[in-house]
Amino acid sequence: MSSVRQQKVGVLVACTIGNIVSKTPAVQAVFGTFLVPLSQAFGWPRAAISVVLTIMALTAAVIYPLAGRAADARGARKILIPSLIVYGLAVASLALMNGTLWQFYAVFLVIGSFGSIASTPIYSKVVAEWFDRGRGTALGISAGLGNGIGAVFFPVIAAIVVSQYGWRTGYAVIGTLILLIGLPTLLLLLRDAPRSTLAATSEISVASTGMGLREALGLPRFWLIVVAVASGGGATTAIFSHVVPILTDRGYGIDVATTVLSIFALTTSGAQILCGRLMDRFQTPRIVIPTVAMAIFGLLLLEFGTGLAALALAGLLLGIGMGSQYGALPYFISRYFGMRAFGAIIGTMYSAVIAIQGITPVLLDHGYDVQGTYRFAVLVACAALAGATALLVLLPGYPDPAEAGPAAPAAPGTNAAPATT
Repeated sequence: MSSVRQQKVGVLVACTIGNIVSKTPAVQAVFGTFLVPLSQAFGWPRAAISVVLTIMALTAAVIYPLAGRAADARGARKILIPSLIVYGLAVASLALMNGTLWQFYAVFLVIGSFGSIASTPIYSKVVAEWFDRGRGTALGISAGLGNGIGAVFFPVIAAIVVSQYGWRTGYAVIGTLILLIGLPTLLLLLRDAPRSTLAATSEISVASTGMGLREALGLPRFWLIVVAVASGGGATTAIFSHVVPILTDRGYGIDVATTVLSIFALTTSGAQILCGRLMDRFQTPRIVIPTVAMAIFGLLLLEFGTGLAALALAGLLLGIGMGSQYGALPYFISRYFGMRAFGAIIGTMYSAVIAIQGITPVLLDHGYDVQGTYRFAVLVACAALAGATALLVLLPGYPDPAEAGPAAPAAPGTNAAPATT
C-alpha cells in the first residue's frame, strides 16, 4: 500500500472514530436514558431538562460556521484535538451536578461549544478533501458508520451503567470513553490534506477549487438544500433523541425502546454508506428522494404502531430517512459548491439544521408536560419531512466541475493533496 493510500485509510479511520465519540451519539442519543433519572433526582420538569438540547443547538448554530472557517484557514487537526479534550472532560463533569439547573445549563454550553467543533461537519471536511473519486462512499463510512456505531454503543452502555450504578456514574463513564477512544486515534492518524497551487499533475488539490460562502449564499440551490435538510433532518434527529421516552410513555419497556433506538441508529449508519455509494454511481440528487420519504411512515409507526415488529420497522424506516439526508448533505455541498470553502458552507448549513433540532425537543417535551403525549409533535415532524421531500424534487442537476468556481491560492510551501482513492 502506497504512503498516500495509507494516509487516506488512516484519516478515514480517525474521522470515523471521531464521529463515534461525537456529541450526537455520545450525548444526544443517550439523552432519553438520563431524562427520567435527572427529573426524579432533582425534581426538574422534563421540558426544563430538555432546554439543554436547545442550548447545544443554539451554540452549535454559532460555532459550526466559525469552526468551518477556522478549519478552512488553519486546518482541521489544530482545532479538532483540543476541542475533543475539553468536550470529553465536560461530559464527565456532569457526574458532579449539585442540583442547580443553571450549573447544568452551563456545562451543556461547554459541551455544545467544543462538541460542535469535534463533530461531523469538520470530520466531513477532512474526508472530502482527501477523497475525490469515491467521496460519497468515504463520507458515508465516516459519518454514517461512525455515528451509527456510536449511537448504538453509547445508549447501550448508558442503559447498563445508569440502571446498575446511577446517572452520575453514567456520565462519568461516557466522558471517559470519549477521551480514551477518541484522543489517541486522532493524535496518531488524523492529518489534513496537503494543498498546492500546482495543477500540472492529476494529483491537483481538490481543496483548491470551488466557490466561497458568499457566492454559495446567492444561489437558490443553497437555500433548497438548507431548508430541506433543516426541516427534515433536524426534526428526525430530535425524534431520535426521544425514542426511549416516546416508547416508554406508550407502555413499552426500556429493552424494547433501546432495541428500536439501536435499529434506528444502525440503519442510519448503513443508509449513509448506501446513500454515498448511490450518489457516487448515479449523478443525480433525486436518488435520495424515495429514501427520505420513508421516514414519514417510520414516524407514524413509532407513534401508532403496536408490537415489536411494527416498532422495529419504524426504526428501520426512520434510519433510512435520516441516514439519506445526512449522507447527502456533504456530498451535495462538494458537488454544487466545490471544496474551497467547504468548511464554512457545511458549517453554515449545519447551523440551520441544528437550530431546528434544538427547538423541536423542547416542543416535544412541552407537549408532553401539557398533554401527556408526544403525538402532536410527531405529526408536526411528519409534515416537516413531507416538505423536505418536496423541496428535494426542486434541486437542479449537478453543475459541471468547471462551474463550481476558480481555484483558490494555497499557502506557500505545501504539497498537492491526493485526488483519487
